[in-house]
Amino acid sequence: MSTINLKELTHKVVKLTETVGQFIANERKHFDSSKIEYKGLNDLVSYVDKTAETKLVEGLTKLLPDAGFIGEEGTNKPSNNGYTWIIDPLDGTTNFIHGVPIFSISIALVTEDDYCIGVVREVNLDECFYAWKNGGAYMNGAPIHVSKQEVLNAGLIATGFPYYDFEKMPQYINILKGMMEGSHGLRRMGSAAVDLAYVACGRFEGFFEYNLNPWDVAGGGIIVKEAGGCVTTFSNKDSYVKDREIIAASPAIHKEMQSIIYKKWNS
Repeated sequence: MSTINLKELTHKVVKLTETVGQFIANERKHFDSSKIEYKGLNDLVSYVDKTAETKLVEGLTKLLPDAGFIGEEGTNKPSNNGYTWIIDPLDGTTNFIHGVPIFSISIALVTEDDYCIGVVREVNLDECFYAWKNGGAYMNGAPIHVSKQEVLNAGLIATGFPYYDFEKMPQYINILKGMMEGSHGLRRMGSAAVDLAYVACGRFEGFFEYNLNPWDVAGGGIIVKEAGGCVTTFSNKDSYVKDREIIAASPAIHKEMQSIIYKKWNS
């Protein structure tokens, strides 16, 4: 595996997301809702998602020609150099379609056993959150860090709601109850990538959700880690990208959240 300059590459990816973000923002101004497609129950997609993914893949391929891809809209390519891009061209498609101004681009660069780069651009506020391995985390050029709050009952927590697999809904409702009773409140933004970015910069003290895909969490998870946070599964494992469940928070609050979630999830 060849060595790459992660800092330099990160800034190039940031620039690419600026261009693609402008495309998404412009399309939102005259979006035709009749062009919505359904990939599954409540799983929406549009030509904007697909075109944005094409633009990202083209740009990222120029930066790392031999890297592989895992993309939400079907771009899958094996890696020839040990690196793989995990991309969500429009995280928060349902928000986008309904005109709710919270949606983002999420990109991660990973190897088989490590993370390299995470970039999340929230399109509406034009805020770009990014990080690279051992390089810290940033938002629009300024360093960011997870919240210094040390107790859950003084924290604001983000989550998401399942939209197609409701088998564990009773357990999830119990978790929501525990979080409502034990924090300043819950927020549901509609973009896991944005939730993670907001944890990284301290706007939220923590975030949890299940039934997520790798492209929902890979980029934001890297940013939270480089911002000083903890990112795990409900059972406190590192395999949150593969296991479809995630807790991300500042260290002290992560411990409280994980204790509550694990007990109620397995009850």
